[in-house]
Formats: sequence, C-alpha cells, structure tokens
Amino acid sequence: MKNTKHDAPDQRAAAFAAWLHAELEARGYDLSGPRSGGRGAFAKDSGISPSTVGRMLRGDHITDTRVLALLAQALRVSLADVLVRAGVIDEDELKAVQNPATGTRRISPEQAADELGIDDEQSRRLFLSMTQTLQRKPPPGTGEDNLAEQ
Repeated sequence: MKNTKHDAPDQRAAAFAAWLHAELEARGYDLSGPRSGGRGAFAKDSGISPSTVGRMLRGDHITDTRVLALLAQALRVSLADVLVRAGVIDEDELKAVQNPATGTRRISPEQAADELGIDDEQSRRLFLSMTQTLQRKPPPGTGEDNLAEQ
C-alpha cells in the first residue's frame, strides 16, 4: 500500500483502519461487533488504551509515534511499515532515511581546498599532493594496499 503526502488524511486513516482491522482479525481478534471483545483483548495485549484502539479502527488519524511503536511491536511488524501505513511518513521519506545519499556529491581536490579555505600556496600544494596520493590506488601486492585497509 502506497501512502503519499498527496492523499487526504481521511483516506490514509481509512486505509490504515482497514489494514489494522485485517491484521487483528488475522491474529484471531474478534472484531465482529462492539461487544465481541477483540478490541479490548488487543488493547490489553498491546498496551494501547482501548479508546485509542477504537479510534484507530474507526479511521481516526493517529500519529503518536509511541502508540504506533506499541502497535508495531504487538503485531510483530516493522515500525517503518506502520509509520508508512499510518501516513506519518511516505515511502520516499522512508527510503531516504534507510538509505541516506552519502557521497553523491564528488568534488575535486581543488574544490575541496577552496571549500576548506586553504589559500596559502604552499599549504594548498601540500593538501593537493596529499589528497591525490590518498586517492591513488596502490599497486596490488606491494604492501601499500594493506596500509589503506588499516
């Protein structure tokens, strides 16, 4: 199920309620009626108040991450999945958190020297030389390749 920020909160909450209803019934909680006992039993098992369980099942928008964490734990599903289904975050935001874009911006040693404010000519030459040496891959079997790994 894909949630996006463009979905109306009511749509996300209704979809979340339907998902939660199906998950609870699949786990044996009887939700056939208001007095069937399934809501109360799940509230007791999960540590979530009965009124909050009722609100989630009615489709009220719940964003309290403590409640959603308890829900994830009780259902034995990932908190990330629950947060996406509840509309707290969307799938793209989840992917960005799980796989942060590191190292996507490559700069040259000259650009690095500029950004670091190394403008003294001698210091700049030393920095550029050291950076180029560190970027060079040593020939295999020379022992230099082991130095880079330590």
